[in-house]
Amino acid sequence: MISLLYAMDRNRVIGYKNELPWRLPNDLKFFKEMTTSNSIIMGRKTFDSMNGPLPNRKNIIITRDESYQQENCEVIHSVDTIVEWNNLNPDTEYFVIGGGNIFKQILPYSDRMYMTYIDESFPGDTYFPEFDENKWKMTKKEKGPNDEKNPYDYYFIQYDRI
Repeated sequence: MISLLYAMDRNRVIGYKNELPWRLPNDLKFFKEMTTSNSIIMGRKTFDSMNGPLPNRKNIIITRDESYQQENCEVIHSVDTIVEWNNLNPDTEYFVIGGGNIFKQILPYSDRMYMTYIDESFPGDTYFPEFDENKWKMTKKEKGPNDEKNPYDYYFIQYDRI
């Protein structure tokens, strides 16, 4: 199963200057719970924004640069590879975690989306692509708790392809 895992604001912003434009620890906790012991797939810029590979996960980087290598990571060069893996192992969940261009390329092949919707506006330069809501069904929606560390209204939403 190809799943997209992302957080976005009310304007579809998912990033700004190669970072998250908000601080929301409960979203990071959710991300960790979902991806630990699983495969995460990301573009090179998303990987570069992190402090190395995330522990207890298989880190897969997608880049057009044929010579790119990264220690403790697998490197692939096309979303076609993800589609092939999914066809060979449909019971395995592959988490695509960004960025915007990778989401746009893999969205037509995706089975599920885990969105943290932040009901706020932030500056941004990277956006989640538009998707046809007639092809997706919201199967879960849960409001996240607010506190001093998580000051925004936000929702954990799951969409499954119809």
